[in-house]
This record gives sequence, structure tokens and C-alpha cells, in this order.
Amino acid sequence: MSGKDVRKGRTTRGSLGSGVGGETLGGFIGFANLPNQVHRKSVKKGFEFTLMVVGESGLGKSTLINSLFLTDLYPDRELPDAEAKIKQTVSMEASTVEIEERGVRLRLTVVDTPGFGDAINSSKCYDPILEYIDAQFERYLHDESGLNRRNISDNRVHCCFYFISPYGHGLKPLDIEFMKSLHNRVNIVPVIAKSDTLTKQEVNRLKKRVLDEIAKHNIKIYQLPDVEDDEEEDYKEQTRVLKQSIPFAVVGSTTTIEVKGRKVRGRMYPWGVVELENDEHCDYLKLRTMLISHMQDLQEVTHDLHYENYRATRLDPENVVEPVKPGKQASGNTDAKLREKEAELARMQAMLAQMQKQLQMQNDGQQTHQL
Repeated sequence: MSGKDVRKGRTTRGSLGSGVGGETLGGFIGFANLPNQVHRKSVKKGFEFTLMVVGESGLGKSTLINSLFLTDLYPDRELPDAEAKIKQTVSMEASTVEIEERGVRLRLTVVDTPGFGDAINSSKCYDPILEYIDAQFERYLHDESGLNRRNISDNRVHCCFYFISPYGHGLKPLDIEFMKSLHNRVNIVPVIAKSDTLTKQEVNRLKKRVLDEIAKHNIKIYQLPDVEDDEEEDYKEQTRVLKQSIPFAVVGSTTTIEVKGRKVRGRMYPWGVVELENDEHCDYLKLRTMLISHMQDLQEVTHDLHYENYRATRLDPENVVEPVKPGKQASGNTDAKLREKEAELARMQAMLAQMQKQLQMQNDGQQTHQL
């Protein structure tokens, strides 16, 4: 370890085992154990994650979510008939489940949006979704500004799977309008649903068409973080493959099928079986890998970018503060405004100190006069 002697202004080198840490009955004790302390504390507290799924009815949203987390989030759901769908409006259904894996607890909340895009006029069908996301931001802001800030429940939407129909030739006008309205509030991950209805060539063409339209309309989808040079080669390759797979073409199924003596999850057709966990058949494994391995980054982007922009808007209704941009934590206007507030606070403290001094002098004078 290297350290700096502040008093003498020189750099010294030494071993953690020589003074700060060393071998004990419990093993090595030193700064190298800090990650273990963070890990134990995080595991004890547990994790929270909120996933939103948006898309037209019949695209297999519920089936895919049940496939990803090997659970049944909608045991009591009843599918509406054609007559009920005519009157149905977009509603928000939040389902929470506790998942535990190797001692790590995850409180997963899945927000479904039944009725999205089912009406004849769907121009404003996404308003309830935007209101729900803003309501979670407002709730977190209220809790953060309250007295009990240590036990804040994070119900903010950290990721949104947006399901794109495989039957069209790219994005529909509703898809474009919705993502443009949502991309500054949540991390959007585009997903091509029911990709088993398309050939390999059709999937590749649809992916390219979707990416071209996203770029054309300046829609900001979730970008995987860049890989550092010192990362392992396997992780670099995994990230490169995930970036090339966006939008993910997926298939969902909770049915177990026996194929050549082994049991797999997939869908059976007269011509064969589509396996979920086969990269040659769909991007199910890649989508699950992206969600699990970058869950922490999705939470950080939500807090540092989307929530900070909402917070700045709420605390500065006149929009004097610039919104936070990706890769930046604060703007120049924000720093200037904070400096003005600090200067004003310093002036008030100086005035208070002067008043207290004058009051003390008056009290001392009265006591002297009485003597």
C-alpha cells in the first residue's frame, strides 16, 4: 500500500500487514476486506428492483416475465373477452415477489400495463404510464426529504421492456411516440416479441429497421456501459455480444419439453422445438444476462440521470437548472446556484453571530451596572 504523509508532504510505502492489518485467527484483516464488508451488508439488507413491461396485448409479456424469473406473477389473472377489451383502458398492475438465490434476496416488482395500444384511438394511451413513473419519483423525493431517510423504499421504475410486434415492418407511430415520451424518464430496452414467428433473415432485417428508426427519431434507449481495459476478456466479449443483440428478439415459455433425452424450456411445433436457452433460436439468454449482470447499472442510471432530472425540475420550477446529461452529475448552472445559496447562508450566519455578540454585550453591561 502507498500512502501520503500530509505533514511532511512526502509519499511513504508500506505493507498493510505491518501495521494496519495482518494475519489473524479469522484470516487476513485489512483494507482488502472492505468489499467483503459491503457485500455482507448489501446481502443482509437485500435488493429492490422494479421492472415495467409495456406492449400490445398478445405479445407474450407475462409469459416472458414468468420465464425470466421462474415464477408465476399473475396466478389470478383473467383474460378479458372481446367485449371487455372495447371498454378497457390502460391500467397499472404492480406485482411484487421475493426471490432468493444463494442467500441473496431480491424484492422484484413487475409493473404491467394491460390495455396499452388496444383502443382504436391510442394517441394518449401512455399518459397513465407517464403519470405512474412520475408518481414514483415524487414519492421517493418526498421520502428523501422527510425525517426517516434511512429506510426509504425504492419503487422507482429502473427498467422498461418495450415489446415490439413482430408482425409489422418496424416501429409503429404509437411505438415512436411512446418511447419519445418515456426515454427521459426510464431506461428503455426494446424487445422484439414472439421472434419464433420470423425466420433468421427476417429477424435480422427487423432489428436493423428498428435501430434505424430509433436513431432517426432521436430516441434514447438504454446503453450498456463501456468496458474498462482491465476487465477480463470474457466480460468484454459478453458485453460486445449483448450490444450487437439489441433489440433482443425473444421467445417466452414456461413449458418443459423433452428433446433427445434432455428437458428444456421451449415451444413445440410440428417442425421442431424452439428452445429458450439456445442462442441459435432466440435472444432469451442474452436478455436475461443483460438484466441480471447490469441490474446495478440500471439502478444507478435511474438515480443519477432520470431521478436527478425530475428532482431538478421539481425543485426549480422556472427551469433555471439545466437537466443532467448522460455521463455528467451536475451542470454549471446548478453549481452557480449552489454557490449563491451557500453565500447567502454565510451572510445570514454572520448577521446572526453579530446579533448574538451585541446581545451578549448588552447583558454584560446590565450586569456591570447592577454591581
